[in-house]
Amino acid sequence: MKMSFVIPAHNEEAYIGACLSSIEKAIRETGVNAEIIVVNNASTDKTGDIARSFPGVHVVDEPEKGSSKARDTGFRASNGDLIASIDADTHIRPQWIRDALEAFSKNHKLVALSGPFIYYDVPESTSRAVRAFFRLAYGGYLVNRHVLGIGSMMIAGNAVIRRLALEKINGYDSRFTFYGDDTDLSRRLLPLGDVVFSLKFIAHSSGRRLMTEGLVRMGGRYGINYLWTIFFKKPYTTESIDVRSMPSDKTRGILQ
Repeated sequence: MKMSFVIPAHNEEAYIGACLSSIEKAIRETGVNAEIIVVNNASTDKTGDIARSFPGVHVVDEPEKGSSKARDTGFRASNGDLIASIDADTHIRPQWIRDALEAFSKNHKLVALSGPFIYYDVPESTSRAVRAFFRLAYGGYLVNRHVLGIGSMMIAGNAVIRRLALEKINGYDSRFTFYGDDTDLSRRLLPLGDVVFSLKFIAHSSGRRLMTEGLVRMGGRYGINYLWTIFFKKPYTTESIDVRSMPSDKTRGILQ
């Protein structure tokens, strides 16, 4: 199976290089057949130039800002059997690829695999709170998927989706500019097969939004948009705060 990495990036000059380096390293160590697509999403900084400096990385320009719009543009420019959706401030390890390939090869009904973030640039106390949040969310996922049967759970920046399934649902819904995009995707994919959220399928990402908005406020926004998308099939919040900052020492050292 060929894997297409699709990375939406809006003004991510401080993070995109480390993201691409981690993906290229994981591809080399696993030997997976893969391509990397960066969607330069209405950036006004050097995001596109930095991405183009990586040999073999395909950069697609998308002038209309929005997470779903950017992911859809990248998806339609790709040709892999599996679409690996990664955020521009996120890093993966070789085991991430191995786990994804094993999951899809063993379960032919699997249409999407996702998992939580570990934030590499937040205090340990915050990390503990985030782990507790994901465990709580996982309980809700189990109820919604296996008891109520009304939805599943995905993290859009840490997900692998089967291409044929994405084609059947006609890709991403551009109404979701940020909040609710992953919930909408999991809701529409679920009738086609298994949408699995695994606490072991971990990606390392920046906690800059969490540190800016706070855990309670950010969790509340994600929570209400999750429920709104499940029951009303549209986003509750259409605007989000742009969180852009220079990487910390922890960010720069994550790949060392």
